[in-house]
Amino acid sequence: MSEKLQILAIDPDRQNQGQYTQVLNPPHQVVFCWDREEIPSVLKQTEFDVVIVGLNGVDEGGLGILGKVAEWSSHTPVLAAGDSDEPSLIVKAIKGGAFDFVSRPFSKEKLFVAIERAIENRSLRNEIDYLRRSQDVIYDFCQIIAFSPVMKRLIETLKKFSRTDSTILVTGETGTGKSFLSGAVHFNSMRRSKPFIKINCANIPDNLLESELFGHEKGAFTGASKTRIGRLEQGKGGTVFLDEIGEMALGLQAKLLRFLEEKSFERLGGNRTIQSDVRLIAATNRDAEEQVREGKFREDLYYRLNVLRVHLPPLRERRECIPSLAKHLLNRSCRQLGKSIEGFAPHVLDRFIDYRWPGNIRQLANTIERAVILEDSEVIQPDSIHLPDAVIVPQPPPECEAQTALRSLDGHERQMILNALEDCLWVQKDAAALLGISPRALNYKIKKFHITHARWRRNR
Repeated sequence: MSEKLQILAIDPDRQNQGQYTQVLNPPHQVVFCWDREEIPSVLKQTEFDVVIVGLNGVDEGGLGILGKVAEWSSHTPVLAAGDSDEPSLIVKAIKGGAFDFVSRPFSKEKLFVAIERAIENRSLRNEIDYLRRSQDVIYDFCQIIAFSPVMKRLIETLKKFSRTDSTILVTGETGTGKSFLSGAVHFNSMRRSKPFIKINCANIPDNLLESELFGHEKGAFTGASKTRIGRLEQGKGGTVFLDEIGEMALGLQAKLLRFLEEKSFERLGGNRTIQSDVRLIAATNRDAEEQVREGKFREDLYYRLNVLRVHLPPLRERRECIPSLAKHLLNRSCRQLGKSIEGFAPHVLDRFIDYRWPGNIRQLANTIERAVILEDSEVIQPDSIHLPDAVIVPQPPPECEAQTALRSLDGHERQMILNALEDCLWVQKDAAALLGISPRALNYKIKKFHITHARWRRNR
């Protein structure tokens, strides 16, 4: 180690000072603390690179100090030192918060290796934290941009969903952030330390999707030169996100249904049953109920997936979020492209809010990225060279605007009824009371919007 380190040695036995000095000083600077009452103030006064806590035997008091130091200075690596290398002491020290254990009398090489590994581990953790903050995955629900009432309610719902292990079905138009929010659910769940695997069912041909999901054995088909582990096996203990699940072939849907019910499957071309405990989050931009009625999606799989359901509204229905989303996407594009642009001209944000964004957040992101590439000033200007005409020039309402609005109102009404039914465990009488309408009126709406549920008598 070429750099000079600040090391704090906490040891109740002053006779050990010579060992620390002989091994570490020079080149490093060692500060000693013998009085345990002074430890908090010492840690506050100086930022140390490493802390070494001395233990005398299976010293419960020393182990307690070790835990406190790890808590008080969570970003500083802590090593435990002891005269005994009993396995029970080492295990207790590591569980208490120590990164490593070194035994006395110190070996210079061994102690330096332990310190070097501890500092390297801290650097890796800092790098991971930086990379997490620079990518599109959100690890804290509070960081999600949600200013519209509908998005605030949705985030609260997702927080509750993240605390469970049940299957989630996410619906919404393309580009609304289904994959993004599914990642947030995973990284706030009990499975956060396990893999989060994303598969787009629409991007993989049907004959390859089965192998992608379940894997295959060597020789299972032409070109299968070796055994391949499938995504559902790779994600063991974690979460698998299946995007555009409505594009999946019916035959593969049956195999997926069996996996959901039994948490087991066989690789393509194999006969060995493999167990894999994963949480499944499925997403679709299609009308799932309509696909079931048309026979394009298995009804039993639909009800198995539709345990917890959440609908992401399009961007035009959460206009309050657009200014903050635009600023976030601008900062991301500037960071990726190495440019410095401070913001948007006022007219640009006004047009962003008024525009309908048929491609939702994905379209907004692409529009801003193009503007960042072409813009040479400090703010994005309302220039047709930088921004598409459709965005910056107000468009006359189409002739079918009334019909579009009517369909939008029907969609809102249908979703309100679905939310009320889910909140009332699909008891129609209770849902009618929650909506403030009569059971007869609710029954009419249920028939109008073709809403069904497996528990209802007429669907048996």
